[in-house]
Amino acid sequence: MSITTTAENATTVENATSAVSSVGAVNPVLRVAPAAPAEAAAYFAVSLAFHADVSDVAAALAAGDGDPGFVVVDSRSTESWDQGHLPGAVHLPTALIPEQAARLLDKAVPVVTYCWGPGCNGATRAALALAQLGYQVKEMLGGFEYWVREGFEFETWEGRDRRDTDALTAPVDATDCGC
Repeated sequence: MSITTTAENATTVENATSAVSSVGAVNPVLRVAPAAPAEAAAYFAVSLAFHADVSDVAAALAAGDGDPGFVVVDSRSTESWDQGHLPGAVHLPTALIPEQAARLLDKAVPVVTYCWGPGCNGATRAALALAQLGYQVKEMLGGFEYWVREGFEFETWEGRDRRDTDALTAPVDATDCGC
């Protein structure tokens, strides 16, 4: 990511100040000026290198010959795994990564980690542990919670299940959110 010069920052702040002045009050969105387009592009490109969302993971898993080019790792406890997990996921709790990753994962295959959901940073901790061991890794945003809420099939200790799509997370009657 590049650093803007003082002149570029001044121009960005000046533009934001003009936008604030034109509405007559301090606009909370523009209180901190948006990044320059090149900085924003670099930031978002980096973000996509580290993250995938549940819809993209589901589409990749469902497409083609059954080999999406990555492996999905559930970093939660056994109790959590038993409550539900993505079909085909590898169960590798974060605490066990140092001793079991080499036995369960191939360093030539990228890894996508997940945990419970947005309120849990277990997938982030697992991704960090795997990256430190030399694996290419992404974190699945939304975790198991959003996988279920978007209506994708999951497995429990009792078998496969699927819940209705939550209209607040994905279109109910479409196969693609259009993002």
